[in-house]
Amino acid sequence: MRRLFTAMLLTAALASADGLEVVRAAISDSDGGPPNAASAAYHPGDSLYFTCRVAGFARDASEQVRLTYTVTATDPHGVPLAEPYKNSVSAEVTPQDKDWLPKIEASVNLPSLLFGGEYKMKVQVEDIVAKASASLEVPFKVQGREDIHPVEALEVQAFRFLRKEDDTKAAERAAYVPGDHLWAKFDITGFRYGPSNRIDVSYVTSVLGADGATLWTQREPAGEKSESFYPHAFVPAEMGLELQAKIKPGAYTLVVQAKDAIGNQTCEIRKPFTIQ
Repeated sequence: MRRLFTAMLLTAALASADGLEVVRAAISDSDGGPPNAASAAYHPGDSLYFTCRVAGFARDASEQVRLTYTVTATDPHGVPLAEPYKNSVSAEVTPQDKDWLPKIEASVNLPSLLFGGEYKMKVQVEDIVAKASASLEVPFKVQGREDIHPVEALEVQAFRFLRKEDDTKAAERAAYVPGDHLWAKFDITGFRYGPSNRIDVSYVTSVLGADGATLWTQREPAGEKSESFYPHAFVPAEMGLELQAKIKPGAYTLVVQAKDAIGNQTCEIRKPFTIQ
């Protein structure tokens, strides 16, 4: 009789898992903080704190709940931003705990180099007792820079002349006087990836006179050569040059030559500036 009762209890428990569901999903700016609105926008480099609950789970003959789960943040193309977070829940649930729902928690640090778009938090739950599964995708928006976007081939984007190295806005006019420090920043994208998302991107800057003759060239190429879990969306780049006090007023050109060693690509842009 006891064996029959146990079998009946187990059957009832398994049946309760037919509605296994991920519910009450939320994203917050801080651990334990209030949930953000679904329309909230996040920025590259932000930390996101994700929580949800699991309903419709089963209990075994010993009133035990056993779940495993995975939380993965992905970009608009489904590429994971970081290693999936995996964990489990094992707890005894009595009839007095009828309102209790297992809680899932995970934190995600967004990479600092991301394009804007709609990203997703994906949750996959496995009920070990009932051999059932459930999943949920929670979209969230990343507000990327508006001056840079994905391209199919190597390209220099978002070029801007600056007055000071730490300026956040481009100079209104690319006009300098002898003795000034010329600063420029730009970004390189459209490069290819090797194993482990390896990149090998370099650039050289030069200054041409009005007649097209090269007056100055960067001594050594700069750039980025590295590997990462999530592929770099672009490579930030900059250059600085102190203009000699004796330089003649006139029209000049700053040339940026970029190279992608893995993709065997090169590109070049030319930006005019004046010395007054």
